[in-house]
Amino acid sequence: MGRARAPGTRSPPPPPRVPPPLLLLLSSSLLLLSPTVQGDCGPPPEMPNATPEVDGKTSFPEHSNVVYSCNKGFQKIPDKEHTVLCLENGQWSTIETFCNKSCDAPTRVSFASLKKEYNNLNYFPIGTTVEYECRPGFQRQPSLSGISTCLENLEWSKVEEICKKKVCPNPGEIKNGHITVVTDISFGSEIRFSCDTGYRLVGSTSSFCSLSGKTVAWSDEFPECIEIFCPDPPQIENGRIKEESDTYAYRHAVTYVCDKGFVLLGRSSIYCNVDNGQGKWSDPAPQCIEKSKVPSTSPKPTTVNVPGTPKPTTVNVPVTQRVPATKTTTRHPPGTSKDKERSTSDGNRLIYGLVAGTIVIDSILILKTSWILFKPDRSSDYREQKRDVSV
Repeated sequence: MGRARAPGTRSPPPPPRVPPPLLLLLSSSLLLLSPTVQGDCGPPPEMPNATPEVDGKTSFPEHSNVVYSCNKGFQKIPDKEHTVLCLENGQWSTIETFCNKSCDAPTRVSFASLKKEYNNLNYFPIGTTVEYECRPGFQRQPSLSGISTCLENLEWSKVEEICKKKVCPNPGEIKNGHITVVTDISFGSEIRFSCDTGYRLVGSTSSFCSLSGKTVAWSDEFPECIEIFCPDPPQIENGRIKEESDTYAYRHAVTYVCDKGFVLLGRSSIYCNVDNGQGKWSDPAPQCIEKSKVPSTSPKPTTVNVPGTPKPTTVNVPVTQRVPATKTTTRHPPGTSKDKERSTSDGNRLIYGLVAGTIVIDSILILKTSWILFKPDRSSDYREQKRDVSV
């Protein structure tokens, strides 16, 4: 039997009911899988003229960062934030619009560059102006403006040619050579060097108008043109060189003569020439050969005494050759038969004319001799007649 309660007392409360462990685990899992978990920000907010870089993700836990990039045709405004942060309350941080229309980088020109204060900028909204200054090697033309503006169509206004090239000193001339100006003598231009014939170039073949401190000057020293000499002419046996010299420059000629009793074979004079920048004689030296060893190929002259002239006249009469009895076939160069006949006929006329002339001259001599030998002595008849008259 239980103990009887005293009158007027309350009974104690029943003990609390403890859920089983399986039920606690299930409830925790459902809480984690819920899309409204505290601290998850979800997709980032949309921003004007910009796109978030999320790589396809849609859920972002607390303290996540998302970076935006400006759309095509827009540029980021300097000093404007372009990143959002997922806060502890599950909300994204707020940012201002940071993308705006802008011109691309200013126009590049060969004669000028942007001033230093514009070098690091990449945001050029409509109406922005930039200023240029001359590049090294150029000088400013004060009358022109060096400013360009970003226009409504997001294009830059034309940059005037505010700078012109500096000019190098006049190159003048080089001794015994030539200077060829390719275009002009302004900054960046080229000149070329060459030497007169008979001279060799020592040094650079060209030079450029280049920077030298704050001005311009020729990049290479001008070359020299050195005179080219031939080696001493070769000596020959049984002969010598007339008027030898210590040096032999271009076009200098030497003449060879043979000793007595020798005949010169070859060119008697040779001269100093130039070949690939080196001195070289125009021909090999001649030879001196004994007269007795030189074959005679020229016909011997025939002397004919022509009447009525104080001195005999020498006529070269060609030696006639006997024609062999056998028939010989001779090949002639291409031509018509009439040409061949005409050529043969002309040659025969020349030979016959010379022979006939010789015969006529011999006949005249014979007749003159005969007349002198056989003419009557008229002086004796005259003496006889004079004696008869005196008697």
